[in-house]
Amino acid sequence: MEIVKTPITRVLLIKPKEWRDTRGYFLETWQKERYTAAGIDFPFIQDNCSKSSYGVLRGLHFQRMFPQGKLVNVSLGSVFDVAVDIRRGSPTFGQWYGIELSEENQWQLWIAPGLAHGFVVTSTIAHFHYKCTEFYHHEDEVTIRWNDPELNIKWPIKDPILSIKDKTALSFSVILGEILEQEKNS
Repeated sequence: MEIVKTPITRVLLIKPKEWRDTRGYFLETWQKERYTAAGIDFPFIQDNCSKSSYGVLRGLHFQRMFPQGKLVNVSLGSVFDVAVDIRRGSPTFGQWYGIELSEENQWQLWIAPGLAHGFVVTSTIAHFHYKCTEFYHHEDEVTIRWNDPELNIKWPIKDPILSIKDKTALSFSVILGEILEQEKNS
């Protein structure tokens, strides 16, 4: 497997070794010793899978008190996957990284706890898998507006299909203000 550092601290692109022949393909999507050696040394406690159609955008989500690290990949179709650094004090705070994950390339993205995450489907249908380091806490989840001008993410789709939660997301500056207020009161 090949590990590629991205411009965002603690976000890694993983290119697993793949064996293909006329029957199909085989690859390891998780192997504790190899991933630990790559710096992904977290206990995974929840796996999720979503199926979405072309143009569906999910994100940008994060949990405040229970941050999730995520190892993500696509088993069918393709998505443009995005991680946003919202860790105050990080040298890459406020920056984003995006990459196409697909059934063709079989790449994975490791998104460390404390980052926001989202993706948009660029194929007819996509099966998206998340391996998470923390349980999902609905009451703790926050959503940043996908098209926030301050972040200026270069999404490959102009008019995505959004959930109500994602349509009513907050701006990055409002969330930053809330984080600062929370830190002041701690």
